[in-house]
Amino acid sequence: MTLLTTLDRYLIKQYLTTFVFVLGIFTLISMAIDFSDKVQSFIEKPCTLKNIVVDYYAGWIFHMASLILPVYTLVAVVFFTSRLAFNSEILSILNAGVSFRRLMRPYLIAGGAVALFHLTLNHVVVPRLNKSRLWFEHTFVWTDQEKGRTSNVHIFTDPNTKVFIRGYNQTNQTASGLRLEKMDGNRVISILDADQASWQDSLGRWRIPSYSVRNFDGLHERYARFTTSLDTMINISPGDFIFYQNHSQELTTSELRESIDRERSRGLANSRGYEIEMHRRSADALTNIILTIIGLAVAGRKVRGGMGLHLALAIGIGALYILLSKFAVSFATSGTVPVSLGMWIPNIVFGCVALWLVSRAQK
Repeated sequence: MTLLTTLDRYLIKQYLTTFVFVLGIFTLISMAIDFSDKVQSFIEKPCTLKNIVVDYYAGWIFHMASLILPVYTLVAVVFFTSRLAFNSEILSILNAGVSFRRLMRPYLIAGGAVALFHLTLNHVVVPRLNKSRLWFEHTFVWTDQEKGRTSNVHIFTDPNTKVFIRGYNQTNQTASGLRLEKMDGNRVISILDADQASWQDSLGRWRIPSYSVRNFDGLHERYARFTTSLDTMINISPGDFIFYQNHSQELTTSELRESIDRERSRGLANSRGYEIEMHRRSADALTNIILTIIGLAVAGRKVRGGMGLHLALAIGIGALYILLSKFAVSFATSGTVPVSLGMWIPNIVFGCVALWLVSRAQK
């Protein structure tokens, strides 16, 4: 007994070819809009054709695809399924004794392949390409964006240690006006002050030429001044002074995990942005399967209005998905709900919708 029947292969082929067609069409339209928006920066800034094509658009195409691929999936499923329904092919399949659940099998196989493709994009391909894309945007397009924290920087290296740096020079990786405060609860027990500190790449440590230390024991204070250099391990690195609003997009999944562990070791809640990005990459991939089921249930019935009505419904459902995803990110960012729950809210909601539509689908 063959695993895939002629009907399965036919529907899978229809699914994948339509998906590739929709992906290509929407990508070209998106590129045209983006190019018209940034063409002035391309002309005025000293960027080459290689920078635009290879560094920017190669990453931009995959980045945009990874963000809204589930919507493309929904439109593709509705488009070809509506055509099958209009030609009475779906009705003929059901009349031949094929149940709706059996009809779902080739859709789920193709949807699973798209979900696996999306998962690979999100976790492997897109973060690597985003490094050059974001470099291009920060260098030639969004030149006024915040590129780093260089003055009056406050960082907790752990729950009981706070570092203050008055100024940081990214070129030579030196910090001026360094203050390291050790605390016991709400009480400061020691303060290290240094005029300057420089990062030593070979050692992975900060070198302090001279410094002073004050220790506090109740009302008593001990002060000492040292003129010999000190190589010290402070739980910060030059990377902590670089900040972009979308910095997490260029981190691979392993780098995201490292960033989350580093921020948690400091006793801070700054890891929330990294956690949101990591959960989003997996949740978005699963959405392809859920929207595949919804698309089949919506477009599998022949109705007055035909393909136009089905496409309008698909666009409406896609817009609701994007809107709900934005709300989910806001809830997770604000801490209203845990990140692990917040980023999966759209899938939970649309999963329930998919089950309800299947229960009422044409049998």
